[in-house]
Amino acid sequence: MENIDKYIASQSPEAQNKLNELRTILRNALPDAEERISWAMPTFWKGRNIIHFAAFKNHIGLYPGDQAIEAFKNELSDFSVSKGTIRFSYDKELPASLIERIAKWCYGEYGK
Repeated sequence: MENIDKYIASQSPEAQNKLNELRTILRNALPDAEERISWAMPTFWKGRNIIHFAAFKNHIGLYPGDQAIEAFKNELSDFSVSKGTIRFSYDKELPASLIERIAKWCYGEYGK
């Protein structure tokens, strides 16, 4: 994919809605970050990759890195997580406030 718009447009309608919502949350949290495709995923970048996201058949994946997962582990107890990954199902509302805090944390840690 060349850019995030094309990535989102290539997904199912259900995924497009969640991806656009997630993108808006990240844009608001990271206004100085550049949007790009990295590792074949939409990415917010500031000197290096800050946070990625991607659509899958049954969920949206958010990739803040394993340090962020550890830092927010108590708040992530209701979500499916693994090393560096948070999975949000399509049938539940995105936790906008939590995503925003994670993104800002990542920016502070990775955005040099």
